[in-house]
Amino acid sequence: MSDGKNGITYADAGVDIDAGNALVDRIKPAAKRTKRSGVMAGLGGFGALFDLKDAGYVDPILVAATDGVGTKLRIAIDTGNVDGVGIDLVAMCVNDLVCQGAEPLFFLDYFATGKLEMDQAARIIEGIAEGCYQSGCTLIGGETAEMPGMYEAGDFDLAGFAVGAMERGADLPAGVIEGDVLLGLASNGVHSNGYSLVRKLVEVSGLGWDDNCPWGEGTLGAALLAPTRLYVKQALAAVRAGGVHALAHITGGGLTENLPRVLPEGLGADINLDAWELQPVFQWLAKTGDMDEAEILKTFNSGLGMILSVSADQADAVEALLQSEGETVYRVGHVTAGEGVRYSGKLL
Repeated sequence: MSDGKNGITYADAGVDIDAGNALVDRIKPAAKRTKRSGVMAGLGGFGALFDLKDAGYVDPILVAATDGVGTKLRIAIDTGNVDGVGIDLVAMCVNDLVCQGAEPLFFLDYFATGKLEMDQAARIIEGIAEGCYQSGCTLIGGETAEMPGMYEAGDFDLAGFAVGAMERGADLPAGVIEGDVLLGLASNGVHSNGYSLVRKLVEVSGLGWDDNCPWGEGTLGAALLAPTRLYVKQALAAVRAGGVHALAHITGGGLTENLPRVLPEGLGADINLDAWELQPVFQWLAKTGDMDEAEILKTFNSGLGMILSVSADQADAVEALLQSEGETVYRVGHVTAGEGVRYSGKLL
């Protein structure tokens, strides 16, 4: 009903409901591409349904993870290169799930912005869908929040929520012992941690995002926006083959802080820094900031995005399997008696 007055509308306050509805319509094909067994409905409902029995589970345990992309988003916003941050968002969640031994099943995103820009939002969410597709999980739902006054023009934030499952008794870590071989899987650069420091170091260097990358091709901004690697399918293949006792996703805190999280009390790790070559991006960051080796190792992934603790008698087979899955694998050390991570060799 109407009394004929032309009062203030929600759109006048800066929120465009029609744009939000149009965004949902645009991203439906991307979300549909991620559909897998267990999904019971598409986008648009008040909640999303998932059938664990249909997904093949008999006695499942659910595992949940949530994360964001951090201040890497600042570079994406400033350069307009937002296509990869959706992959980052998914990777930061699902790479954690597999460390518990879980298969990622579905993902929900939360996208918040001051003013909804259709193309920007669609590219971000299409990136999320791509990350889900590569991980074998479905983009089952999400929320787009247009909040004028909360975010500056062009700014946005992302959060992700992933749920996975495993059969009861299959949780990791399990069975880690002294003598386990530590296999490191190559990262794709900085991934999604440490970007407050990265941005500070770029400021110190005097370079801009559109300047040529000092260690490779393209611009500096594009190089630093390389998406986080997804380790889900290859890690699960290794776990199912047998011999994997633990996986550690190397994120904030680097090797120094993340590897001990999956080692039992009384055990630690000996890492040989000569086992792999520090990637050029980390060499440049270290040189620019005059950073020492210890600071690099406790801040960045240092070129290893995931580490597996593997039974010594099955290490060759697991390494070969991972290589057949396209991984660059390094034998970086062993599990040892005594807590903490001890380093030998030289990274810088």
